[in-house]
Amino acid sequence: MSDDALPEADRTDGAPHPRAAQALFGQDAAEAEFLSALNSQRLPHGWLLTGPRGVGKATFAWRAARYLIATPPDGGPALFAAPPADSLDISPEDPVAHRLRALSEPSLMLLRRAWDHDKKRLKTQLTVDEVRGLKSFFSLSSGGGRRVVIVDSADEMNASAANALLKELEEPPRDTVLFLISHRPSGLLPTIRSRCRTLRFAPLGPEDLAAALAQAGLVAPTGPEAEALAALSGGSVGEAVRLISMDGPTLYAEIVDLLASLPQLDRARALNLAGAAAAKGAEARFDLTLSLLDTALARLARAGATGQPPAPITPGEEGMFAKLAPNPWAARAWAELAATLTARARQGKAVNLDPAALVFDMFLDLDRTAARLVAPA
Repeated sequence: MSDDALPEADRTDGAPHPRAAQALFGQDAAEAEFLSALNSQRLPHGWLLTGPRGVGKATFAWRAARYLIATPPDGGPALFAAPPADSLDISPEDPVAHRLRALSEPSLMLLRRAWDHDKKRLKTQLTVDEVRGLKSFFSLSSGGGRRVVIVDSADEMNASAANALLKELEEPPRDTVLFLISHRPSGLLPTIRSRCRTLRFAPLGPEDLAAALAQAGLVAPTGPEAEALAALSGGSVGEAVRLISMDGPTLYAEIVDLLASLPQLDRARALNLAGAAAAKGAEARFDLTLSLLDTALARLARAGATGQPPAPITPGEEGMFAKLAPNPWAARAWAELAATLTARARQGKAVNLDPAALVFDMFLDLDRTAARLVAPA
């Protein structure tokens, strides 16, 4: 397999790489904060980009990298200084934009999990070997411009890689900016967090999510279906791509229908759903089934605990909430069961239990719990 055809650790299956995205949607506040720091002439060298997976952190990092490299720092007299930047837009025809898309820009270094040629798969961690490349990158002349490092993601660094990156963060060269993308910043070394300015990214609303999907070349649903996709994906473009590619909204509707049948579980339908999740080559659907079941139970528990059910994602969901979680006591029972099922699913995957049996047993547990909580009709 040629290097050009290798899988990329920082790219969502079914979507273009973030470096190909020209626009950033739904993150005006984050971009405005960065521009304010840039215009202050005191741009921090380290930035920790945090927020849920798939909401635009990597797109922002590549967008900012294009701008920083294409517009060298102004070192002249104030009289001739460039006007303050009000956008990070750079023409897609700019030579820097072309080189970044081709990963041939000498002023940028990308740190991500590498391809293991011996095992024919991506490495499971970002290792110290990748981070050590920063020394030679920083030793090269910048030619008076800026250098940018993107780490995607910092969560995937092993301990040696994290310590090596920390050393580079402590004394980076002049006019160097490092963007560390993190979906779980609490797992990073406190010393790494303390040397970076945090820039937070929020989940996308339905309109921004649809616009980001359109930029990625995907057809997004409209109307109520758009609201449902935004809710199911948590405002994450990456998760929305996964849901669209595997018809996640339909699967979620099937899960809700099964929950609504409790405590008289429709066993035939439950077996069909479990079988589909366990079909050969269906590992991704198995994961999606577990994820959507967890989402349904979390929404169920929240509805009972607050007495204010969330807007329904699919028909019948509101009735299911009222039937199964009429009070905070029932909500707590569902939340506790959800935690138990999640732990069991994780353990079952680790020891290669039959996926179909695992999913079906989960629905049997749900049925038993409903029989205990739901008053006889």
